[in-house]
Amino acid sequence: MGKLLSLLARENNSDCCGPKSSYDIFLDFENAQPTSEELVVYKEVNEVLKKSDRILEEIQCYKGAGREIREAISDPSPDAQQRAWSVILPLVESLKNCYEHSLELERIVPKLLGQLVGGRLNPTQHLETQQALVKQLAEILEFVLKFDEYKMKTPAIQNDFSYYRRTVSRRGMDFSTDQTISTELANRMSLFYAHPTPLLKVLSEATSKFVHDNANDVENTTETIGTMAKVCLRMLEKEKLLSQIEREETQLLVLRVMVGLVILYDHVHPDGVFVRSSHVDVKGCVKLLQAQPAIKAEPLLNALRYTTKHLNEENTPKNIKNLLAA
Repeated sequence: MGKLLSLLARENNSDCCGPKSSYDIFLDFENAQPTSEELVVYKEVNEVLKKSDRILEEIQCYKGAGREIREAISDPSPDAQQRAWSVILPLVESLKNCYEHSLELERIVPKLLGQLVGGRLNPTQHLETQQALVKQLAEILEFVLKFDEYKMKTPAIQNDFSYYRRTVSRRGMDFSTDQTISTELANRMSLFYAHPTPLLKVLSEATSKFVHDNANDVENTTETIGTMAKVCLRMLEKEKLLSQIEREETQLLVLRVMVGLVILYDHVHPDGVFVRSSHVDVKGCVKLLQAQPAIKAEPLLNALRYTTKHLNEENTPKNIKNLLAA
């Protein structure tokens, strides 16, 4: 483990609905270690990623204050109000932690892309020689998908935060006098949690900003994303590559990362991921997902159905729309 297999073949004229390109590369998502050239950026990204498990736990275990809020609304007594307030404050602190982590991701993603895109290397060479940074990009994508999935299943988040803001307003307090958050931060958090997939939005916008700031690397960026998606697909399709994955959870990681790359490509590329000129084999990705057990496949198929940007546009081939029909 730890080394890439040689790139066996590359087809330059593939499209999202045509024959699959043969990107037979093994990405070592389990054991990749940074080279000396990767080390500076790797360490910076790693400091952010170390917090991701705790953030996921906070959002996954978010219980909400629905009962206390209902009691406070029906019973205006000081005791009922205080009970609700004492439950809300730590929840808001947790939401603040998650939001601040999104800002850290927004900061490091362009730095990571700056290493993985352009320069003297083409996309496949970047994947071959920068294993550790590719692994970190994969971990960010998996984190984004998991966080947004938990958030979409937790309507209490927006309900609690709305109650918090209403209560502060009713009391005539300014957020800046509160122990938890300032008025400006509350406004930004409200916009963040109002989006159905807030971290995907952050990741897409950070990537789009990178593309905008590095105009010469527009095609390189989307081709790198597309190439990595194809490589993930091949790793799961081809027994020779699949057999090198040591842990079952890594297979699920590769599956999630593949889907995350498809979605990211669709948000970043002006024409989206479903057009025939796309660098991504969408049909192959969907068919692979459909061959998985439903418990693994359905959340990821739903992510493609409901969080991509261009699926329902006229240019999307009918066979792709039919494949993804719920």
